[in-house]
Amino acid sequence: MPPKTGSGEEGGDVFDSVADVTARFAEHGYFADERLATTVFLQSRLEKPLLLEGPAGVGKTQLAKSLAEVTGRRLLRLQCYEGQDETTALYEWDYGKQLLYTQLLREKIGQIIGDAVGLAEAVDKIAAEDSVFFSEQFLAERPLLQAIRSEVPVVLLIDEVDRADEALEAVLLELLAEYQVSVPELGTYRAVHVPYVVLTSNNTRDLSAALKRRCLHLSLDYPDTERELAIIRSAGTGLADALARTLVEVVRGLRELELRKAPSISETIDWARTLAVLGASELTAELLSQTANVVVKYDRDLRRTLEALPGLVDPNATVPGPGAAGGHGHGHGHGEHDHGHSHAGHDDAGRGGAGRGGAEHDDEPADETGRAVRAAKDEPGRHSAAYYGEADADRKPPPVGKAQAERSFNARGARRRPV
Repeated sequence: MPPKTGSGEEGGDVFDSVADVTARFAEHGYFADERLATTVFLQSRLEKPLLLEGPAGVGKTQLAKSLAEVTGRRLLRLQCYEGQDETTALYEWDYGKQLLYTQLLREKIGQIIGDAVGLAEAVDKIAAEDSVFFSEQFLAERPLLQAIRSEVPVVLLIDEVDRADEALEAVLLELLAEYQVSVPELGTYRAVHVPYVVLTSNNTRDLSAALKRRCLHLSLDYPDTERELAIIRSAGTGLADALARTLVEVVRGLRELELRKAPSISETIDWARTLAVLGASELTAELLSQTANVVVKYDRDLRRTLEALPGLVDPNATVPGPGAAGGHGHGHGHGEHDHGHSHAGHDDAGRGGAGRGGAEHDDEPADETGRAVRAAKDEPGRHSAAYYGEADADRKPPPVGKAQAERSFNARGARRRPV
């Protein structure tokens, strides 16, 4: 019997036009662009599986969920993973149930083989009944077979198919091409209603050409600013519209960084809700930095995010340098370009911080104090001729004071390798 199609008996199961797809998906909070809406419309008319590829978090899985909501179909989901085989995707025999029935029917089996003459005849009599234990009663259906045998129309989501091994792709080919599944012990099952099949891939590996050939293909990327803003509005985050727009721009900036995991749409919604719960009236770099862990989940990504946030919030902002923190105590005067380093007074560390550049230190200009210190360190004979690379390097260095000799001796002793 050929499979039934969704040609009107299910009411809202079929879309009238591309515009109808866009409008009905928007009613359920999924804002599809024209290219995506066109692909969904063609899927419903051509009855072909749809393969969606793209980075994680762009709405591939949500499309299948929204498709089920819009059409009123039941959603069946197969989550793929490495090492998966047909027993978790198609079907398997319920061996525990078979064994239980064997124990319960032991007396009946004894009656069947009771009059058998010899072992061979007993085996033949048991073999004549083996179909009882390989019947639909003992068949454990998995999502793929459930979609084929379902008495009501369904949406079949095969999620992250790129995580599965290539062997599972081969298992999928019959279903994707013919909407049927073959069970050797029972025969071939054809779809009662043609399911809407949606496959998703995060591009962790290339899928086979045979699988792609059987599907409509579409690559999804992150939405533009207006669509993502509309998604946040529809999610009811509670964040003011102006702040939501700023947040979307910040997130788009983060996605342009070389992050291991770029913020997804759902994480952007979570960030908006977080800021709304905190009662944010303005999006500052400090506030976003305190909550950045909502959208960034790796330490390296978090460090890059914290560095970039000030510039994303305010493109004209200048990121303070390492000497801009108060209390550092060196008083670097980079503001006037005369580099008035006040290193002479380390006992005064922390008194003025970075804001004292070019200011007075012990009632003397910082640049004059610095010159005096450098002049004192440049006394003749402070280093030997060998230090300057001169030819008469063999001459003896000038005598040193007792305190300097003790410091040199102690320094060498500190570097001495332990016995």
